[in-house]
Amino acid sequence: MSTYNSIYQIVRQIPKGRVATYGQVADLANLYGKARLVGYALYRVDIGSSDIPWYRVINAKGEISQSSSRYGADSLQRSLLEQEGIEFSLQGKINLREYLWQPSLNLKDNQAQILKTATTNPGNESSHSLT
Repeated sequence: MSTYNSIYQIVRQIPKGRVATYGQVADLANLYGKARLVGYALYRVDIGSSDIPWYRVINAKGEISQSSSRYGADSLQRSLLEQEGIEFSLQGKINLREYLWQPSLNLKDNQAQILKTATTNPGNESSHSLT
């Protein structure tokens, strides 16, 4: 399974109405200290047709990371989060104490099983390539 697919598997687990940070996703994908890599992976997601909820990943300050290269996806990200009930402060921040995803303690065990299944059974639906 590619590094990007590992990231996508984690992001798919973020429930509606919750957010995760780039660093949190990196850590859960065993990519410690590589939050920027998570951002690069999510930038490559086809936002029109993908099942990856890319918009649920924000920066550690509780903000949407602004980028002129996202061609309007910043406002789309905010809109999608608001549709899921996530509220923004007047400063454009999300209260991480309220909305941060707290994965179960077994998530890393589950992720290890997903990775094992994907590498031993390449035809498995969870191992399809998105990159």
